[in-house]
Amino acid sequence: MKRHVMGSALAALGLLACVSTASAVDNEYTPVKQTADTVTVFIRGIDVKDGKETLRVDPIQWYEGKTADEQFLKEEPDSGLDGAPDGYYIVNKDETLETVAVDPQATVLMQIYDRTGSLVDATTEWNQSIPLAKFNAIYRNNEVLDVSNYPYHLTMKGGKVVRIVQQFIP
Repeated sequence: MKRHVMGSALAALGLLACVSTASAVDNEYTPVKQTADTVTVFIRGIDVKDGKETLRVDPIQWYEGKTADEQFLKEEPDSGLDGAPDGYYIVNKDETLETVAVDPQATVLMQIYDRTGSLVDATTEWNQSIPLAKFNAIYRNNEVLDVSNYPYHLTMKGGKVVRIVQQFIP
């Protein structure tokens, strides 16, 4: 009986993996277009005071694909690897935090976050638009998934953040 239950559980898990993979194929990852207005950061804090929101950020250099491999080999020549693990590489030589203002109408696009309170439901859904207030709540609730561990691409206009895009990392 225990084998049957275990077998059924494994079969269900396998089916779930197939369904998750199938939906990921339909909606593939696309790198965030870097422009002169884009800065990539780790968000280290969110502050709201007198109705105005600011982010405390640690700017980084984000590389992916061939550029990541080149940068990785330049920075880590003795690693014994042929390129960047997982296809991306982050350089963060200066961890000084900066404070940036956020436009109240800023667009937020998330890839993965705690939607239900269960890690099983924390699946990748590419560029899911959420309100800024929801992003603030997700950022503060790190019990299931800590989204502060992900890089973010910020688009700046007029000295304010107008777009926040979470960078998925495998």
